Amino acid sequence: MQHLKLIFVAILFFNITSLVAGDGNPKELGKVNWLRNFEEGISKSATENKPVFLLFQEVPGCSTCQNYGQNVLSHPLIVEAIESLFVPVAIFNNKRGADAKVLDFYREPSWNNPVVRIVDAKKENLVNRVNGNYTQLGIVQAMREALQVANKPVPNYLTLLEEELLADQTGTNSAVFSMYCFWSGEKEIGKLDGVVETQAGFMNGREVVSVKYDPSVIAYDDLLKTSNKASCASSVYTEDEAQVEATKNILGKGKVADLGKFRQDREPKYYLGKTVYRFVPMTQIQATKVNSLLGQRQLPDDLLSPRQLALLKEIQANPNGKWENAINKDFVAAWEAVQ
Repeated sequence: MQHLKLIFVAILFFNITSLVAGDGNPKELGKVNWLRNFEEGISKSATENKPVFLLFQEVPGCSTCQNYGQNVLSHPLIVEAIESLFVPVAIFNNKRGADAKVLDFYREPSWNNPVVRIVDAKKENLVNRVNGNYTQLGIVQAMREALQVANKPVPNYLTLLEEELLADQTGTNSAVFSMYCFWSGEKEIGKLDGVVETQAGFMNGREVVSVKYDPSVIAYDDLLKTSNKASCASSVYTEDEAQVEATKNILGKGKVADLGKFRQDREPKYYLGKTVYRFVPMTQIQATKVNSLLGQRQLPDDLLSPRQLALLKEIQANPNGKWENAINKDFVAAWEAVQ
């Protein structure tokens, strides 16, 4: 009997220290499938030629720790990147034993808010530790930098996610352009660098495209000139004084009107909406770029993650399934609905 008890304890200890599965995680760990054995993670790093994504987390932890798990470590694309491009290892910073030894090795404080280190198979840092930055952008930037340092390719879906998160953090601007066809407008404007989101609709009875863009990447003047050259900005709706003056200089007088009530088209992201891609949950920037590529009769698969592509194949294999249109739906909620 004593022997059986020892076996049971050993199995229990292995389950706790070796792996924490995403679906059964405490809030602080999000939805990532974590290894709990540091040396095992280092070994996998060497054999799989992947960096180690090392999370130091308080479990159970404070609201900051819980929010980090729920908001950062539960974003579907962040989860996928951590699990597929790295070896994820979680170290509890409020536990003794093996966890405490790893903290001592990296001189990390105990009972601390989340800290992330991305290290190689020699246990050396590839990038600066992520500390005090509890945003999705902070972790996405660290992953991108670590992949570059490790001479690994950065997938397009991760690059797009970084662009969207960075634009949201630094601040985006908006513009409303009138044109002969808003479907063509979304196709042409959506492909421009710095354009984060497009929405087709009506304003004062005219077809328009509402554009959300990052002014640090593309200036309003360049956005307007390029759109007008593509016949996708015959006039502008705006009450922004700088945009009014720029529009008069570029398009001439009489091409500016006050903003009215925007009414979205019944077929948003027209080109995307006419394909099975519409059932694949995407971030807004992904949907904008995918819609543009489809409008140009180009395959957009390089912009999607492997898991998004796997879902696409499942949809294609089961066309009669009860798939729901994911266009303009909250990405996280839509993704969870199909899992």
